[in-house]
Amino acid sequence: MDKNKVISSVLLILISLAWAGSFIAVRLTYQEISPINLGFLRFFIATPIMGLILFLRKKKARIPSKELLPLSILGLTGVTLLYILQFIGISYTTASTSAVLINTNVIFIAILSTIFLKEKFSLKKSAGVALSFFGVIVVIFAQMSNEDITFSDTFLIGCIFVILSAACWAVYSIVGKRLLIKYDSFTVTTYAFALGTVFFLPIVFPEIIDVIQNISFNGWMAVLYLGLICSVFAYLAWFYVLSKNEAGSSAVFLNLIPLFAITLSFFVGEVLTALFLVGAMLIIYGVYLAQKN
Repeated sequence: MDKNKVISSVLLILISLAWAGSFIAVRLTYQEISPINLGFLRFFIATPIMGLILFLRKKKARIPSKELLPLSILGLTGVTLLYILQFIGISYTTASTSAVLINTNVIFIAILSTIFLKEKFSLKKSAGVALSFFGVIVVIFAQMSNEDITFSDTFLIGCIFVILSAACWAVYSIVGKRLLIKYDSFTVTTYAFALGTVFFLPIVFPEIIDVIQNISFNGWMAVLYLGLICSVFAYLAWFYVLSKNEAGSSAVFLNLIPLFAITLSFFVGEVLTALFLVGAMLIIYGVYLAQKN
């Protein structure tokens, strides 16, 4: 087997495992660190490191000021709003539910790319979209009827927040696609990280100072995991893989995220029903179909 394919496959599995673990980390720490503060701290740690790496790469790193608006949209949808909605959603639901629902971002990308980028919406894509949205309904119904989950209105709100987070990623992807034609992907991502972190400041300041002073050891482990592993390592590895392989074939590996998250959720005491697993597989297969040309 080709050495590059082996390395890429291993990295894609590690990326998927890292991002799956983020749902567990948020779920374990949301009572100590609010989802909004946790989102800010993740990028407060990751952004300077990404900036330093960008500087050390010695490539052209400047993006013209005329791109400030699209870059700001990337910061809002790919960092600030994305993780506020996602982390609040995780705190209101479960790690496994959130990880499955967030996978619908591919469906939103397929829809938005058809509307704004005039990409072809094939019969296979249509079937994938329909199957995934049916899977979403099954997953939500399964968890709402799960006796091991104390249902309240907040659970349904949490599901909606996670789905809105998936929609944010779709907007990020569509807006980012134009920028990536003209600029280096790592550079664009670093700018988005920086602007997204800045947009967090009016929301978390001045409370964040007291929060930082009172974070426990386990809390810091979660923050460092999200910042260093999920943001820095995973993004660097993702860009490396994309530089060596086709985006479509690489993206298929991301379907492992909900599967890994479901497996990891057992270690934090989550109980899953057979109906939930059926819904999860419907979403995953629907996403797979939607990615096919």
